[in-house]
This record gives sequence, C-alpha cells and structure tokens, in this order.
Amino acid sequence: MSEGKISIKESLSHVSSEYELEGRIPTGKAIILGMQHVLAMFVGNLTPILVVGGACSLGDAGLMVPVIQNAMLVAGLVTLVQLWTIGPIGAKLPCVMGTSSGFIGVMSGVAAGMGGGVVAYGAILGACLVGGIFEMLLGFALKPLRKFFPSVVTGTVVTAIGLSLISVGINSFGGGNNNADFGDPVNLLVGLAVLVFIIVLKHFTKGIWSAASILFGIIFGYILCAILALFLDTTYVAEGETLVHSWVLQWAKVGDAAWFSLPKIMPVKLVFDIRAIIPIMIMFVVTAVETIGDLSGITEGGMGREATDKELSGGVACDGIGSSFATLFGVLPNTSFSQNVGLVGMTKIINLYAISMGAIFLVLCGFIPKLAAIVQLMPQSVLGGAAVFMFASIVVSGIQLITKEKITTREVTIVAVSLGLGYGLGSTANVLAMMPAWIGYIFGGSGIVPAAICAIILNIALKKDPDADEVEVGWD
Repeated sequence: MSEGKISIKESLSHVSSEYELEGRIPTGKAIILGMQHVLAMFVGNLTPILVVGGACSLGDAGLMVPVIQNAMLVAGLVTLVQLWTIGPIGAKLPCVMGTSSGFIGVMSGVAAGMGGGVVAYGAILGACLVGGIFEMLLGFALKPLRKFFPSVVTGTVVTAIGLSLISVGINSFGGGNNNADFGDPVNLLVGLAVLVFIIVLKHFTKGIWSAASILFGIIFGYILCAILALFLDTTYVAEGETLVHSWVLQWAKVGDAAWFSLPKIMPVKLVFDIRAIIPIMIMFVVTAVETIGDLSGITEGGMGREATDKELSGGVACDGIGSSFATLFGVLPNTSFSQNVGLVGMTKIINLYAISMGAIFLVLCGFIPKLAAIVQLMPQSVLGGAAVFMFASIVVSGIQLITKEKITTREVTIVAVSLGLGYGLGSTANVLAMMPAWIGYIFGGSGIVPAAICAIILNIALKKDPDADEVEVGWD
C-alpha cells in the first residue's frame, strides 16, 4: 500500500515537473516546450540587426548574413549563462536572452549622426563593449540601488521603449523609407495582412499556433509575397532607374549562402567614438532597469514571489557581460526578452531544462548561414506587420508594470512628465538642434534616455504619501 502511495506521488511530481525550476522532464517534452520559447522570440532577436544593420548598410558590405548568423549563436549562449549561471553571473531563472530592441532608437540616432556605414556600426559595437562592462558592474552593485527602481520607474521606462519603437514599426510597415516605393499600396496591404493574420492566430487558435503567432505571421507574409509576385509587376521605375519592389522575395541571396559555416569573430572592426559611447552607455542603465522589470515579472507571474537581490544582481550582470561578449561577434546588446516573460506568465512553465533546449537550438542555428539568409530577405512590410504588434505590446507591458501598485498623483506626475519629455523629444528631435551636439546625441533620437532619467529623478524627489488617495485617470 505504501509503495502504491509513493508511486502515485512520484507520478504526480513527474507530471508537474515542468512547473518546477529544476524539475526533471523527458527530453522530447523539454524540446517542445523549449521551442515554444524560441518561436516567441526568434523574429524579435533578429529585428534589431535588420533595422540598425540596414541603417548602417551591412547588407551592401556583405556583412548582414554573418551578423544574423552570429546573433542566433550569441542569444543561445547568453541564455544558457542566464539559466545556469557562471559564478555570480546569471539569474538562474527562466529568462530568455536575445538582441535588444530597446537600443534601436538610440542606435539609429547614432548611425544617422555619424553618417551611417560600417564605420558607424563599428562605433555602435565599441560603445556596446564599454556599456556592457559598465552594466555588469552595475549589476554587482545593484542591492543598495534597488530601491531606486520601483515598478513605476521600470514601467515608465518600458513604456517609453515601446513608444519609441512604434514609429520604427510603421516605417517598416510602409516598406522602409529608404526604399523608393515607401508607402506603396502593396506594401501597406502586405503589412496589414500580416498583422491581421497574427491577431487571428493569437485570439482564435490555441497552443503553439497562438503562442507562436508572430512567427507564423511572418511565414504567412513570405507566402503572400511569393503569390503576389505571380500576378503583379515586381519592378518599377524611379528617377529613370528600374528597381525591384521592396515586397519581392529575392531568393538568390539564399542560394548564395552556405549550408554550414563557422561563426565569424569580429566581422566588424570595433571603433571607440565618444559620440556613440555616451548615449549608448546611458541606454545600458535604462536596459538594466528594464531587465529588473522583466526578472520581477518572471518571478511574480511564473513563481508567485518577488525576485531576490541575488537573482536581480546576477541577471543584470549577465545582461552586461553578455552584451560585451556579443560585440566580439558583431552582434548588438543581448538583454532579457519581454515576449518570453509574458509566455512564462501565461503558461507558468519555468523549467530551466526545457528552456535550455531552446537555447541549444539557437546555438545550432548559428552554424547555418542559409537560415540567416532566409531571414535577411524578409520584406520590410512583412517585418512591419509583425513589428507593430510586438512593439505596441511593449507599451502594454509597461502600463501593466506602472499600474501594479497604488496609483496616486505622485505616480501620475512621474509617468506624465517622464513620458511627456521622453516621447516629445523622441518625436521632435530638432527641438534640440540649437543645443550642443552631445546633448542631442544623449537626449534626442528615441527619447528613452530622458524618460528614464526623468522617472528616476522624480521618483527620488517626490516622496511617497501613504495616506494619499488612489486615482484612476488623470488628476481627478
């Protein structure tokens, strides 16, 4: 009888082990659960490379494919460190790492200010190497600083990041403003079709179809563009030159790519330029705040508790050293992925072994350039249809963080002033045209940096009143 009871107990423990941090589960099941996380972040991991690399003409220099290849490898390796830790580095939480979209705005501003090109991309990488080391040191010293990053601050920063990216998504939605057919009705049709397809999958299907709706939406976009090429003209004339429409899939790039290749170390030469270092270094402080929010979301949403100081410190340190490591492969900063934080909260699956299977898959992808080439040929309008959804979701995540605690006029002031200045400066960058150039580099462009600085300062300056009445909207 007692043996039967033990057997039943062990059986129940085995069934629920995916909901345990270090529970033992069959490898086959772990692969499926891990792939779910990969599918949720795969496109988002490569989007910053496509956007910033495109602004710096990496494709024209033949560098886009190797950098995309390296981005998958780095994401897998840094995720494994975050999951299992190396000394004090890593949170040992189900946190998936990938190329950060939060830096797109600042880096796009830096690229534009430096005239674009591979040299500008090298300056961005050099700044990331310095900034990553700085964030790692910040992680080690995080415990006494934690009180300065409550949910109202982290939520404001996350919201500012999302707002800064929406215009980037819309730019891609129209076909990319670097293309002469920007705003072409076909581009808008493709972007809208992808967006609608994602919404349908997200809300009218279940399981992997819903969880990986972004990836399936991208695949649908590829198929749609291939079909359109059978019925519509694939070329057009602009200023006397015959060009290929931006929605056309140019498969020759895939045919030219190898099936297997060792990742290239230092594909882009690092350049250390103060014009890039200052704004990007400040952005690393901002992304540390975002990571604190993500790790807190994982422990609260998936584990029903607050994150410990050790977990937050190790997680932020991994963000930093992982970002510095990424620069050696020509890859932009690696940080925690908010999409996967939401997936943990939705499924409650926190098993480290399962997510490790997804990380190992990413590492393997880093050795297949042909897969990277397939991603590179993605039409801007297809990317835009997915990006609008992804980037706007970040805004929603920020709002959820802001409203997690009691909202008084103090919190309203912090959020309103921070977002007002941040989004205002980000959308009207020429307001700083008369100021010294370094001010424009730091506070212009995306507006994320001024929003973060403002939120941190106001949170310190405005003291909490425990007796203050809660407000729902505005100042009433």
